[in-house]
Amino acid sequence: MDGLPVMRGAASYWVLRAAAATVLLGAAASCSSGTAGGTASPASATASATPITTGPVTAEISQFRDNYSKQIIEIQLTNTTGHALTVLGAELTSPLFAAPIIWSARTGGIELPPGQPKSLPAPLPAPDCGSPAGPGATSGAAGDARVSLRLATPEGAVPVPAMAPVTDPFGVLARNNSELCLAREASAVATIALDPELELAADGRTAVLRLLLQPRAAAGAGELVIDRIEETTLLAEASQAPWPRSVTVRAGGAPAQVRLGIRPSRCDPHAVAEDKVGTLLPLQVRVAGREGIVKIDAGSQLRARIYDFVTKACGRQ
Repeated sequence: MDGLPVMRGAASYWVLRAAAATVLLGAAASCSSGTAGGTASPASATASATPITTGPVTAEISQFRDNYSKQIIEIQLTNTTGHALTVLGAELTSPLFAAPIIWSARTGGIELPPGQPKSLPAPLPAPDCGSPAGPGATSGAAGDARVSLRLATPEGAVPVPAMAPVTDPFGVLARNNSELCLAREASAVATIALDPELELAADGRTAVLRLLLQPRAAAGAGELVIDRIEETTLLAEASQAPWPRSVTVRAGGAPAQVRLGIRPSRCDPHAVAEDKVGTLLPLQVRVAGREGIVKIDAGSQLRARIYDFVTKACGRQ
């Protein structure tokens, strides 16, 4: 979880100067062997500190389910020293994104106790769609990703610069790059959205969503194909109104709408209360040589109506 800001007097912590405060955590193969560490006094930390292979902090990339639609990831840090550190800023760079991924601390920073991981939420910038992740980039090491930190430390305990692997066990960076680039190509052909209105059946057990397709005005700008529409953790296809397949949308074409009959996909007591991604409608699409899932967010108004529909429909089962 996110840490809490640490408030302290000016004399109780020594804030490292900019050159000495940056701790690079890289996944480059050339850094994997490392060198032995040494000691340094506060006055000589910048000039003479030697990189070490362990600590003071290791980094891992993750993403909470409720941040999928917000394009926010987590930079999870673990303090490997025997004393508390305070994180004043974190910056992740990756060739998969056009700009650094930045976490900005609140006043006072966030305390990083020894051995206790802390997750720092950081919004994703625009993807670099000319930098494919490549084979094997979907899990494990984070390729050429690096994290730089600004740290404060107890007075007199000076961490030396360090290098350590940045792991991405769930392929968060590659997945987000792929999804964002696919969404960019799709949006160049058409705007895809869900109508905020929900059409309820007379018995209240099913409803109809309307997927709105608004092609771009410029003719010849390409086409996209919606191969299929997938169910979510909250919504399933209603048998009496099956979802279409292989829907082609061409730039310069006429606006269209796709009617989707829905029913609750689950009716346990936690279905709505614990929902994170149930109102993100996944479309399996092909466009501009790419293929994958584009997720259409219901938006706050429709989301509330879907939750109300699922609750009442489940009560009628």
